[in-house]
Amino acid sequence: MRYSQMLLPTTKETPSEAEVVSHQLLLRGGFIRKLTSGVYTYLPLGLAAVQRVAQIVREEMNRAGALELLMPMVQPADLWKESGRWQKYGPELLRFTDRHNRESCLGPTHEEVITDLARRELQSYRQLPKNLYQIQSKFRDEIRPRFGLMRGREFVMKDAYSFDESDEAAGRSYDRMYEAYHRIFQRCGLEFRAVEADTGTIGGSFSHEFMVLAATGEDTLVICNECSYAANVEKAKVAPPVIEEGGEPLQEMVRVETPGMKKVEAVANFLKAAPSRFIKTMIYLADGEPVAALVRGDREVQPVKLKNLLGAVDVELADDETVFKKTGLPVGYLGPVGSPIRMVADQEVMAMRNCITGANEKQFHLTGVQPGRDFSPTVIGDLRQITAEDRCPSCGGSLRLTEGIEVGHIFKLGTAYSEAMNATFQDRDGQARPFVMGCYGIGVSRVVAAAIEQNHDENGIIFPLPLAPFQVIILNLGVNSEAVTVAAEQLAEELRGEGLEVLLDDRDERPGSKFKDADLIGIPYRVMVGKTFEKEGKVELRRRRDGHTETLAAGEAAGAIAAMVKAELAASAHPEN
Repeated sequence: MRYSQMLLPTTKETPSEAEVVSHQLLLRGGFIRKLTSGVYTYLPLGLAAVQRVAQIVREEMNRAGALELLMPMVQPADLWKESGRWQKYGPELLRFTDRHNRESCLGPTHEEVITDLARRELQSYRQLPKNLYQIQSKFRDEIRPRFGLMRGREFVMKDAYSFDESDEAAGRSYDRMYEAYHRIFQRCGLEFRAVEADTGTIGGSFSHEFMVLAATGEDTLVICNECSYAANVEKAKVAPPVIEEGGEPLQEMVRVETPGMKKVEAVANFLKAAPSRFIKTMIYLADGEPVAALVRGDREVQPVKLKNLLGAVDVELADDETVFKKTGLPVGYLGPVGSPIRMVADQEVMAMRNCITGANEKQFHLTGVQPGRDFSPTVIGDLRQITAEDRCPSCGGSLRLTEGIEVGHIFKLGTAYSEAMNATFQDRDGQARPFVMGCYGIGVSRVVAAAIEQNHDENGIIFPLPLAPFQVIILNLGVNSEAVTVAAEQLAEELRGEGLEVLLDDRDERPGSKFKDADLIGIPYRVMVGKTFEKEGKVELRRRRDGHTETLAAGEAAGAIAAMVKAELAASAHPEN
């Protein structure tokens, strides 16, 4: 392809709307253009990068035995009402009514559609297992789309769904996808981790997120420095506290005046006590009902853990007005002793002695409070957010917290959808049983953005070779020289003959402009045909990733470059399992 014939509108200025590096470089490099909030047009270079990811995904899904199909993006509301998600999914589900007054939605995911297909087409255990997938645009009406392809409203996704006859068989399907995802992201040239995660609105009993490690990630990951344990901070388990025998003698509970002091830090300074002696009481609304969440004074409640402990659909922190309206208690002086609402305590709270809490009375706190003696929570469990000071729940080793970008998510769905939608098959004993399902997603367009977040420098993108729109860019640095022009075009043809994707920069531009554009769009191998060719019959080859430059005889360049590219691609196509 000739650069002069491409739609490749690069810009020098960083767009003001772009907050993260991938968004900035995708706009500056002419990969995407914004149509409306969270919706983008993929220009030729952007589409090529997305298609590179899609091809890797397709090859590994097929290798794992999955079958590709394509489902409608418009989905009837009746299916979502069957599964119970029509109202549960929330405002991200874009609902509309057609001319016949039938309710529908734009598909953010396809569990209902695929389950409907399975109940129609899969009748017997002899047809199982089945794993069906598609690569398709999805739409989620994000309240705050941002970061370009990282969190848009419309995006390209691979979603797969497995159907099995038993939990054991479903576990094998899950494991195959777990391994396939590792191969996919290794082939994409990404540094990533698979972490235990919450199942969210998809549901199910167990899931893993595949996270690309990057400073601009929206998710916080907990990774053990000494074993393979890794989890999203929402899911990360906190090891139970060690309860020591004996300890300090129990005190009597005492009401203490603390005028104007609402925060733990202020009361701690006033009473000359460490924040770790406090029990902090936070009021949340769980499906609209107030609940008091209790954690140690220097800890934070993890809302997803609270939601899961309560089995709630929705949990949100109550504002001051709501707290007073729902409980009649003064904000800033809340405590568990005599609380009129349901209490959920973190496991660490129950191991504390002689605590300080709010007195549920303005201007007062209580000292000498003893969990179990002075109050009894309804639910006790792992409720708090893990910290880097905690120990690994698996091996006891040290932990580190890092940022990550979710690019894939796999779920054990069990029978939640098949039971709700009466999707059954005939088992080996002739009995009707619900399918045991799994769900497996990859944000194909997000992978491109994540790769850029992880692979860039001050000059632009540094594409991993398997994802690059072109593998080689040839710069004709002497467009007014017939000899240079012929040599550049001949080299381009020879490389194409070797099966490589080549972009020939044939523009009548200064060399400096061509260098900057080549760096900006991140093509892995740059070949410069110019004065060195005219003087010595040689071309210069520069690797984008490390800047290594070497000269090659023009007649041998195509073979040498093709060998390098093919060797690198072959290594990436056969990652270690």
